[in-house]
Amino acid sequence: MADSTHAVLAGTRRPGRASGAGQVLRPRGEALLVAVAAVFTLAQLLLVRPGMGLGWDESVYVSQVSSHAPAAYFSAPRARGVSLLVAPVASWSSSTVLLRVYLALLSGLTLYLALRVWRTFFPAHVLALAGALFASLWVTLFYGPQAMPNYWVAIGALICTGCFLRARADRHDRAALYGVAGGAAFMAWMRPMDAVWAVLPLLALAVPRRRHKLLVALLAGLAAGSAEWVIEAYVSYGGLLRRLSDGSAIQGGLGWHVAVLDQLRSLGGRTLCRPCTGPLPSPLVTLWWYVLPLPALLGLALARRARRTLPTALALACAVTAAFPYLFLIGYAAPRFLLPAYALLAIPVADALLHLVRAPGGRWRPAVLGVVVLAAAVHLAVQYAVLAHTVSRTTAARRAWDRTAAELHRLGVRPPCLLTGHDALPIAFYAGCGSAATDGPNTNATAADLTQAARRMPAAALTTAHASPPEYARTWPVHRFGDLRLYVAPSAFATPAAGAASAARATATVRPAYVTATARPAHASPVLSVSGVAPAVPAASVQKGSAS
Repeated sequence: MADSTHAVLAGTRRPGRASGAGQVLRPRGEALLVAVAAVFTLAQLLLVRPGMGLGWDESVYVSQVSSHAPAAYFSAPRARGVSLLVAPVASWSSSTVLLRVYLALLSGLTLYLALRVWRTFFPAHVLALAGALFASLWVTLFYGPQAMPNYWVAIGALICTGCFLRARADRHDRAALYGVAGGAAFMAWMRPMDAVWAVLPLLALAVPRRRHKLLVALLAGLAAGSAEWVIEAYVSYGGLLRRLSDGSAIQGGLGWHVAVLDQLRSLGGRTLCRPCTGPLPSPLVTLWWYVLPLPALLGLALARRARRTLPTALALACAVTAAFPYLFLIGYAAPRFLLPAYALLAIPVADALLHLVRAPGGRWRPAVLGVVVLAAAVHLAVQYAVLAHTVSRTTAARRAWDRTAAELHRLGVRPPCLLTGHDALPIAFYAGCGSAATDGPNTNATAADLTQAARRMPAAALTTAHASPPEYARTWPVHRFGDLRLYVAPSAFATPAAGAASAARATATVRPAYVTATARPAHASPVLSVSGVAPAVPAASVQKGSAS
């Protein structure tokens, strides 16, 4: 089957050989892909600690469907895909462990399915190695079980590109057409703009040849996946152009920004490099990034001999376009931004590595094999070291948020309640409170709104040790807790009966944050808007969390 498809792409056919080879290799090939997916899933569960708390962005996504806390402010660049992905668990359970296990299992299953799409064009051992290369990166393991969109965009890119090639090679392959539409929709569901960048080479290939079915499938998938995002733009953000403009402002203004060095700095375990300053990580940590283009280009050079030039070239082209905006259009970095590019590059890289260690007759080259195995061992050790450090640091930070939430509960700030200030958004989720901001890209209230809300329900303003509290909170009692200062509104110290009555009145009288002419979205907690006004976001604001 594989060789017959290669022959179609090359202009000749050899159906007899393809049938026999496919029947012999299929069980072993399936086992290889299943093994890679299973090891990937197990590695996530063992190395990334299912008990690791939710991060800043995760709190936003999960809060949209969770009953644990009010929905956090949903900024313009975000899409609802992750929230819907976690809804089967987060909508009825507040267990972070259960959510992590669910996502780890789902990420392993989808990796297997995405690699399987390419079996028509590449041997199973190439795809298995590609999956292993992608899955062994610390950033893939770290984000696989997290409620974040980038891994899922990578899976959608693999499925969409592979199905595009299959549909192009066989016009009667209706399943491949559905895969093209489904992969494009899945990417757009997670990150609409990322989906557009990833499929640009597919659109370029579909238009000149008048591949109407392929073009329709691609456009239909993009439209279906981004429909909710576009509709929401007109309903809650003042229109599509306004939402795109706000999204650009939140990300520091999209334009020509060379972020290559920023991405290098993030490889040492900086999950968000913004502002991205400081020295580069050790050369041992970044060496694989410098070397990566070489086997990728070698894979392209070897593809002609193996009659798979188009599949290899298209994987490389989609990887380049998917990475381009994050290397040259955004002035900061996060390693997860490049996950779609890494997933697509893994296939030609794996093809090149296997070619290097095997002679034309299929025999192993012992010397080359030894070098490759040694390099792989060092690479895996480095990836594990970065992963372990990142998981440890991240877990500690999120435990600190949890301890702060517990301290706020002890001080009387219990649901329904309101937090504002330093790290208020994730801490509010841990505490079961709503969060508010009077400036920055998460702006959803004014100082007057917060003052009124603090009279009706428990509220607190959080600052760092050396920062001044907001003016409305300067008379509130302050409590030192680690490096934070917790300014707790007097309403939190009311008697239990009075507090319950006050909370009931607040819940009954406070309206959702409907947008005004400033076109800010109404996705904040109901306790955030007393006046119903959500002010505009200054274009120069810098977001505390990332923009995903």
